[in-house]
Amino acid sequence: MDGVLVIDKPSGPTSFDVVRQVRALLKVKKAGHTGTLDPMATGVLPICLGEATKVAGLITESDKAYEATVRLGVETDTQDAQGKVTAEAPVPPLNAALLETALAPFRGTFEQVPPMYSAVRVAGKRLYELARAGEEVERASRQVTVYELTLRDFSSNQLKLTVRCSKGFFVRTLAYDIGRALGCGAHLEALRRTVSGPFTLAQSLPLAELPALAQDRAAVARKLLSLSEALAHLPSLRVSAADAARVTHGVPLEAPPMQGRIRVLGPDGALLAVAEVVKGRLSYLRVLA
Repeated sequence: MDGVLVIDKPSGPTSFDVVRQVRALLKVKKAGHTGTLDPMATGVLPICLGEATKVAGLITESDKAYEATVRLGVETDTQDAQGKVTAEAPVPPLNAALLETALAPFRGTFEQVPPMYSAVRVAGKRLYELARAGEEVERASRQVTVYELTLRDFSSNQLKLTVRCSKGFFVRTLAYDIGRALGCGAHLEALRRTVSGPFTLAQSLPLAELPALAQDRAAVARKLLSLSEALAHLPSLRVSAADAARVTHGVPLEAPPMQGRIRVLGPDGALLAVAEVVKGRLSYLRVLA
């Protein structure tokens, strides 16, 4: 069973919990998620099965979109609702103009410092491991991009936002930074991922429905997205049957005038490899056949 199964993750389990459940129910040896969702978060979690695990790292590089609820006036040590309260402050009277001013610096490309409770590695250790041991260390900022940040609604102490952002962006930290900009503190109260690269909620299967579906492997197969569909954000190059055989043996074919990473497809449209065009030839990143 090869392909990507898009799960609508519920709040509660970790992303690895979901992978373990999918692996057990579908009886597959190879499975892995792309783009971790925090236990509290819900929404699009693509699970790579079989040969698709070979391109999981390439899928995670895609952009993401979220619907976020930010609670103002309370900060936590994890920057979300699952953490311990570390500070409280009154929320100023809110209006659209004030909020737009606060949100403006978080649009476009800027530097973001990852939270202590994250899987980012510092000196070989995950930050959350250090945080759980009571340590706080200096973290280098990373360049991130927010393509869209829309205020959908607000109340006296709550914001509802739509965010479309680059890989590696922490919506929890956005909530924290917005709270600091408003002078009252804040944390992420709820998060739902609506898009992860080419995958959307419309394609997602609620995790609770998987046990029943798993009884019919043909039905599961119909839910799977092919490896080529999973990398639909990359341009494609279709090769002949003769060249397809060369690709599977790693022969660096001459390439048309294309740039960056591409999908190399066989005559039937199946994904043969992911490659980069280097000096007019294909340089293979992954060969799948």
